[in-house]
Amino acid sequence: MANIDENSVGIVQTQTMRLVDESEPLKLACGKTFAPIDVAYETYGKLNDAGDNAILICHALSGDAHVAGYNSPDDEKPGWWDVMVGPGKAIDTNKYFVICSNFLGGCSGTTGPSSTNSQTGKPYGLDFPIITIGDMVKVQKLLLDKLAIGQLLAVIGGSIGGMQVLQWAIEYPDFVRAAIPIATTTHLGAQSVAFDAVGRNAILADANFTDGQYHGAKGPDGGLAIARMIGHITYLSEQGMREKFGRQLRSAEEYSYDFNSEFAVETYLDYQGRSFVERFDANSYLYITKAADYFDLAKDYGSPAQAFADVESRFLVVSFASDWLFTPEQSGVIVDALTANRKDVSYCNIASPYGHDAFLLESETLGAFICCFLKATYDPDGEKQPCSCSAGMGRAFSHIEQAHRARVDYELIESLIEPNSTVLDIGCGNGVLLANLITDKGIKGEGIELKQDLVLDCICRGLPIIQHDIEQGLGSYADKSFDYVILSHTVQTVKDPKKVLEELLRVGKKVIVSFPNFAHWRCRGHLFFHGRAPVTKQLPCGWHDSPNIHFLSLRDFDEFCTDLSVKIEKKIPLSQKRLRPVKFMANLFAEQAIYVTSKNDTSLRP
Repeated sequence: MANIDENSVGIVQTQTMRLVDESEPLKLACGKTFAPIDVAYETYGKLNDAGDNAILICHALSGDAHVAGYNSPDDEKPGWWDVMVGPGKAIDTNKYFVICSNFLGGCSGTTGPSSTNSQTGKPYGLDFPIITIGDMVKVQKLLLDKLAIGQLLAVIGGSIGGMQVLQWAIEYPDFVRAAIPIATTTHLGAQSVAFDAVGRNAILADANFTDGQYHGAKGPDGGLAIARMIGHITYLSEQGMREKFGRQLRSAEEYSYDFNSEFAVETYLDYQGRSFVERFDANSYLYITKAADYFDLAKDYGSPAQAFADVESRFLVVSFASDWLFTPEQSGVIVDALTANRKDVSYCNIASPYGHDAFLLESETLGAFICCFLKATYDPDGEKQPCSCSAGMGRAFSHIEQAHRARVDYELIESLIEPNSTVLDIGCGNGVLLANLITDKGIKGEGIELKQDLVLDCICRGLPIIQHDIEQGLGSYADKSFDYVILSHTVQTVKDPKKVLEELLRVGKKVIVSFPNFAHWRCRGHLFFHGRAPVTKQLPCGWHDSPNIHFLSLRDFDEFCTDLSVKIEKKIPLSQKRLRPVKFMANLFAEQAIYVTSKNDTSLRP
């Protein structure tokens, strides 16, 4: 009997519902009509009276409707995302009503190639029509209509499930409040299509495939196992495979000098292939991978930017650093397209050694992002404070972060921003300044931050935040996109300040820059009397662990702006503890400075 803990949804039953009758068949993207269609699904939690707490989870290639809990007391394993869905978990069934259905073409209760064709009395096999991701989403929408779901709080999915999330947000913009596509893409690249093709050919070449009519006899188990083995290699990362298997032999100390599986990685893949054959249908594998290959937003809508032009959902896009199947660069295309349309988008590239499988394995880290994003979407008028699951709540801040939070320049910067402005905060940290500006000035703000834990803090505050290195530019933002761009205590940490400032002046009408003054008398005295790099409250790091790679004074920045033909509209030298400007010998007595700059009418020098 399963050991069911208090955070489990417990025993759940997969339900089946007929959504499409033969009298009104569904028109598919391939041009054919198809009926009947039955769908298997599970639900967890309760729909509230307002009907605004429903979440749809979209599964990946080998998943099914059984996301969480157990189908019977004898189940040894819970649903495929049980770590994420349940009471008190990231997708909290005490708060949310969660639905997941086995998608069209699957083999776990929903109509697919292994279903019986009423015209022949035999499984459809290759008589099943070619389907697309869009067809899958159409059927999901029919299910939600039958369940009387008038709006979704969120659609969440990874891999092929993430493709469905994108399709949902595009096709039903006023139906989806939030979209969380994880480890996915706007289209498969040539390499991914190639891997799918090899897997399908392994199945088609199996002597037991018999044109897809293998049911009731020995099926193409060998071909399907090979397809799974090929696919599973793409789900892992080189680092993960090296750390888990290396070149270890499974059950011997010496080579056997034959062709039997002997390396640990070989026997692992053998196991994956065998176990997959026991629970999955080869025809479904053919149809689902083909649907993934056909998914191409640029082809369907003209470009990714055009595809997302009319979406209304908030987006949280998540990738994993070691995923080489659905790369961070592919997630970046989604983020850039949404940014170009000035949509509400947040993005994080989570550090993980697990490759594409990380969306199933990084439950703690990914769960915190999902939990915080859902909270901010479900209760947008709540306090803009990190929620209880935030990693930032319990972590110890480094001395540089503590100094960052103790700064007095935030209040002054806030006073420089006009109400109802648009603001981009570069290196926004934990989002305190942006949150204050939204509350106090009614601005429309977005943030950019590099550190993963600070990105999470911003998401917990409900802020649109993109994890990005400013050194790589802001190519997805149009000229003069923002009234203000803020670069607070960051200019001294970038490799190419000239390139960064020019880019900020391109996207912002005004750029506010603040930085510590390395020519302050304490810094000079520390170097003069001690002969060592200065360490002060404003500059708390030693030379070896400092994020500061440029050491500039107010005079240096004045000359820098002159060289770049940048107009200095305001210059505010400050001491550490007072908001009043330093008026006498500022280059000596100011500990930091705030500049308001803009681009001169004449173009910047090359």
